[in-house]
Amino acid sequence: MSLDSTKYIFVTGGVCSSLGKGITVASLGMLLESHGYKISIIKMDPYLNIDPGTMSPFQHGEVYVTEDGAETDLDLGYYERFTNAKLSRKNSVSTGQIYYTVIQRERRGDYLGRTVQVIPHITNEIKKRIYDVANEDNLDFLLVEIGGTVGDIESIPFLEAIRQVRQELGRKRVMNVHLTLVPTISVAGEQKTKPTQHSVKELMQLGIIPDVLVARVDRPLSDEMKSKIALFCNVSERNVISAEDIKGSIYEIPYMFKKNDFDLITLEHFDLPVTKPSLEHWDVFVERLLNPEHKVKIAVVGKYIQLQDAYRSIYEALLHGAVANKAALELIKIDSEELEGCGVDVISSRLADVDGILVPGGFGSRGIEGKIATIRFARENNIPFFGICLGMQCAVIEFARNVCGFKDANSTEFDPATKYPVISLLEEQEIIAEKGGTMRLGAYHCEFMPGSRIRDIYGKESVMERHRHRFEFTMRYRQIFEENGMKIGGIYPRNNLVETVEIPGHRWFIATQYHPEFKSKPVNPHPLFKSFIKASIDK
Repeated sequence: MSLDSTKYIFVTGGVCSSLGKGITVASLGMLLESHGYKISIIKMDPYLNIDPGTMSPFQHGEVYVTEDGAETDLDLGYYERFTNAKLSRKNSVSTGQIYYTVIQRERRGDYLGRTVQVIPHITNEIKKRIYDVANEDNLDFLLVEIGGTVGDIESIPFLEAIRQVRQELGRKRVMNVHLTLVPTISVAGEQKTKPTQHSVKELMQLGIIPDVLVARVDRPLSDEMKSKIALFCNVSERNVISAEDIKGSIYEIPYMFKKNDFDLITLEHFDLPVTKPSLEHWDVFVERLLNPEHKVKIAVVGKYIQLQDAYRSIYEALLHGAVANKAALELIKIDSEELEGCGVDVISSRLADVDGILVPGGFGSRGIEGKIATIRFARENNIPFFGICLGMQCAVIEFARNVCGFKDANSTEFDPATKYPVISLLEEQEIIAEKGGTMRLGAYHCEFMPGSRIRDIYGKESVMERHRHRFEFTMRYRQIFEENGMKIGGIYPRNNLVETVEIPGHRWFIATQYHPEFKSKPVNPHPLFKSFIKASIDK
């Protein structure tokens, strides 16, 4: 497929945020792939940050990391889980990136003295980012999600840019999808279309006419309601898609869109042949998801538990591992700060009936002692334990204190003057002043030790896994740890950095410096999550 024939699908949102544009885009992408087309997806965020890497998880949710080390919006995680698209930093665009690039050009004199303006300079850079992805990846379809809500002042340059793309390429190359809300007034039990009408009116005032309306509803739209929306919003009645709230899993959403002919409407819009979709692997996953044979209860003990999306990829990867083991997953979410200073009896009561314990990543000292106490409980009571990133560092600190006899052991992140810095900053990290994009980011090579449990789980001698961290295991303590029973399972050979630790003889005690959750998919669960859930089920 050449650039001249790539088709573009722009997805905007109206009325309010959090309607599910990311899931909608990912589901449509998956359906188009099921018809044999090659797709990619871009997320365009209107915030002025360069990326979400410096944002608090309470502000933004999870930071999803791509293979090439881009810190991105969590929607890219949905894109990769639902589709076969290989995403990179070029698939994540922010207002900050756009303005930063344009201002750098102005400082170099690239504009030859011209006045630099939003139109055409900012909009041209936005369009360039879109066309570059289409050109480099040789695509059939490029789906572009515009973050935010129509009416937000910061979204206007992106909306103007996609208006120009439609103007340049024509209707047969571009389709506009608008996701909106049709609320139900609870007292009257009546659905109201006025918010959708106003949202579409706002979009049309910007020169964008939607081809498809996806209406978020708590109950299916009646034919009468669809007809009313179609009439007032200037779209075909068939192109009003009823997107009902899913009572089960997000992984059922592609079937809902398929039932509404979203994929057929899209292909017909572009005058493309409609083939029979192939969803066999997805069918198997959903069938197992809806018909489990076992139950497994996993505690996630973290410091950002209050926000549902802070550990989104971990929750999804645990679900993938559970479904692979034909199990229904029950998550017990525990704020690690609540466990600080608690005695063994309190921790035991909070974790008494869980089958496995996972301690995820994070930054800063808040809640750390609660994580360490949790890990000690898992280690001493032979409960399957999975530590990720900061979870691995806390496992190392706990082992140093309670097994190796280093009572004051700590990370220099939490105690720069600690007598036993078992976790410390690399020399090259010590000289870095800026925060954004300066950690160890993206995919790095991990080589497994012969005879290690983690090597058996992967069934490979080495892998590439994604990282997002700044502190590392201090190698001078390696011999002491191994003499006391904690083995190094994997290393990054180039710098001799510890990637994984494990405790032989324990039911399942593995911790990784990297983030395996970023590479887990419904139809291809990550081997570590699959193995962890299996160990948690097996008594």
